Amino acid sequence: QGLFKHKNRSTGMASTLGKYASSFALGAQLLSNYYPEFSTILKDKAQQAYRKGAANPGVSQTAPGGAPYFYEEDNWADDMQLAAAELFATSGDRHALREAVNYGRLEPVTPWMGADSARHYQWYPFVNLGHFHLAQQNENPRIKQEFIRNLRSGLQRVKERAQNDAFMNGIPFIWCSNNLTVGFITQCRLYHELTGDSTFIEIETAMRDWLFGCNPWGTSMIVGYPQQADTPADPHSAFTHLKQFPITGGLVDGPIYTSIFNSLRGIYLANDDEYAPFQSDYVVYHDDYADYSTNEPTMDGTASMCYYLGYLASRAQTFEEVRGGIVRGNSTEKKLALVFTGHEYADGSNIIRKVLKKHNLKAAFFLTGDFYREHSSVARALQKDGHYLGPHSDKHLLYADWKKRDSTLVSRDVFEKDLADNYAAMKKAGVAIEPPRYLLPPYEWYNDDISRWAKAKGVQVVNFTPGTTSNADYTTPDMQSYRSSEEIYRNILLHEQKNGLNGFLLLMHIGTSPERTDKLYNRLDELVVELKKRRYTFERIDTLLKFKKK
Repeated sequence: QGLFKHKNRSTGMASTLGKYASSFALGAQLLSNYYPEFSTILKDKAQQAYRKGAANPGVSQTAPGGAPYFYEEDNWADDMQLAAAELFATSGDRHALREAVNYGRLEPVTPWMGADSARHYQWYPFVNLGHFHLAQQNENPRIKQEFIRNLRSGLQRVKERAQNDAFMNGIPFIWCSNNLTVGFITQCRLYHELTGDSTFIEIETAMRDWLFGCNPWGTSMIVGYPQQADTPADPHSAFTHLKQFPITGGLVDGPIYTSIFNSLRGIYLANDDEYAPFQSDYVVYHDDYADYSTNEPTMDGTASMCYYLGYLASRAQTFEEVRGGIVRGNSTEKKLALVFTGHEYADGSNIIRKVLKKHNLKAAFFLTGDFYREHSSVARALQKDGHYLGPHSDKHLLYADWKKRDSTLVSRDVFEKDLADNYAAMKKAGVAIEPPRYLLPPYEWYNDDISRWAKAKGVQVVNFTPGTTSNADYTTPDMQSYRSSEEIYRNILLHEQKNGLNGFLLLMHIGTSPERTDKLYNRLDELVVELKKRRYTFERIDTLLKFKKK
């Protein structure tokens, strides 16, 4: 409990062993498909740690040295609750679920929520993920609703405390207040995802923005983010102070009650306080390496923040656009869409359908009105197979000048009629028009006018992702731009090797001129097999672009 004057208040082992058990149980889940033997070891270790924690309830605090400061964690039931919940997720053991519920009922609300103060790390972790797991499970609806209420109660306490604050901040300004802020917005987000209840959206947004600079000091609390903004430049870090090495992305402790700051040992300001006009008798923040209470980056706070921001990023529509047209989906995931266009020729339709069926893939086909009129049976068969069908202009008009792209070659009336005629041809061919409405322009060439006019009709322009030359599969040997199928195939894989194909709209043609005997679609099966080996998955274009039918 400490070898010197100051002692901690340790009472057991459960707070540490619960964390250990939940981490190893989660590891067992994540690694089971990759390292099954190691996963089994992790599961066994998690169960051993859990049993040891259950036999030794209480907290295991850190031991102070010469200074009186240590991590004064006073709660342990939340750690055992999360461990039991993770063991239930790992094994399906309902006894573990019951124990998670029992531990959770010992602490329905994390004690710092709504409080004015707390000791250093007294109520840790700052967000109870065990509550989230119990609110997420579907084994017992009554328990689910009970722990949804617990999550809401904690959030409501913080919201009520923030009622008279201009920044909507209901977080107590104790040491590491930013860590509490991240815990709070994480709980807000999880609650909203579980329930759809928007009660706490405003305060979640305010507290997220607080971290990025919407606070009395006008500074982000994250080293180096956002770029070109006021962020911590002199953090309490040996890397930065001694070697000028930036610790970009680190979340600093954050503002602290002035009374606490004035009571800490050995604390001072090494430089003039650039935020002096914004300090108060209530709360302070200093961008100064000598202030270890407000400006030291913390590992747990940074990790928690990364989870929150990563969670949001995973749900963001990270489309890449060119002149109003979407040319790429989410570039952070190894997913792509196969896209085919067609006007005169349909010679590849049978082979393409066969390959797609073989691999159970759904693609997108953008076809002209002439194609729908001439090859209506092909179009119907494609839709019956589950593929997305859309327009490619009725008569394959050139919408924009090749050399001066901003020069639109058709009037708005002509464009709108061309699009309407294309849709009419689809209907006449017996093809249903599905939402969302996408248009892949003829010649894969368009400009801002076309995108704007299409959007006014409720249609989103899409186009192929450049870089692979796959769209050159229509070229014939007499053309200067001719590309053989072997060259295109190699270009696709070379681009993948160098840059990846994440989010790609990979375009080919459903048919080409008889003058081109070297058909790329004959290598579609080979290409799909190779990309699958490289761990890509194929999605229909509306799925890749995150469209969800209501």
